[in-house]
Amino acid sequence: MELTQQLVNGLSLGAIYALIALGYTMVYGVLRFINFEHGDILIVGAFVGYYLSPKVQASLGGTLGLVPVSIVVLLLTMVVCALLGIFIEYFAYRPLRNHPRLTVLITSIGVSLLLEYGGQILFGASVKPFPSLLPSFRISLSKGLSVASNHLVAFGVSGMLLLVLRMLVLHTRLGMAMRALSYNREAASLMGINTNAIISLTFATGSALAGAGGILYALNVHSIDPLMGILPGMKAFVAAVLGGIGSLSGAALGGLLLGVIESFIGGSSISSYRDAVVFSILILILLLRPAGILGRSMQEKV
Repeated sequence: MELTQQLVNGLSLGAIYALIALGYTMVYGVLRFINFEHGDILIVGAFVGYYLSPKVQASLGGTLGLVPVSIVVLLLTMVVCALLGIFIEYFAYRPLRNHPRLTVLITSIGVSLLLEYGGQILFGASVKPFPSLLPSFRISLSKGLSVASNHLVAFGVSGMLLLVLRMLVLHTRLGMAMRALSYNREAASLMGINTNAIISLTFATGSALAGAGGILYALNVHSIDPLMGILPGMKAFVAAVLGGIGSLSGAALGGLLLGVIESFIGGSSISSYRDAVVFSILILILLLRPAGILGRSMQEKV
């Protein structure tokens, strides 16, 4: 029964990793580079939720209850993070569109450091308790097995956002433009696709998902600080590589697998080596299957 409980906990954590990993895989799929500041958008999302929560609760009053307040906070946080993603893409990455990828990679590291240490100046370096946006309860499924309310929210929100993203990418004209851009940017531009707008939309979507992941992660750990996004952001990157970076299904699968693995290790005698095992998975997957579980190997002309 303990194994089943660890599985439930791992799937909840993995759902959050999957949301963050989708941002990595979307940007990589379109532009073929890793935006290392993506994990730090999670920090911004958590702090936006922290400051918005009391204001939204005060404006809505007690008439709608706590659950609608949490939905409003989540949606507003996603909007703010989406705008931040567009801002970063426009000022940091668009001027480097035709530069070598190494230049863009170094820039993304610089943006990441700016968000982390700028956050310490703006929000303060101290740890802050994250407000409880949801009623805290546990549902007992059987003897020794229960599901907490934050686990249910992580499952529900992550699953819904994954479905919405899949519908956007596979069944809309904007999604078709994204896929065309991922295959050949020059050809897509010649066919009349506004590449700047589609790239901005990609950053906005990925950042919105990271903002939602920040809210869900903060609800799980119950506290926030300006450096809280470093480790989950790196683990989400591992999840994206594990599942197959560039593949939406791969990012979701990699996040769930990584969450389950981390949860099982955390409940074992080697729990202190949990992070080391997670990053060892990255090394193994790069050595044995660089394309990931669902990824496809691609040849590039030099």
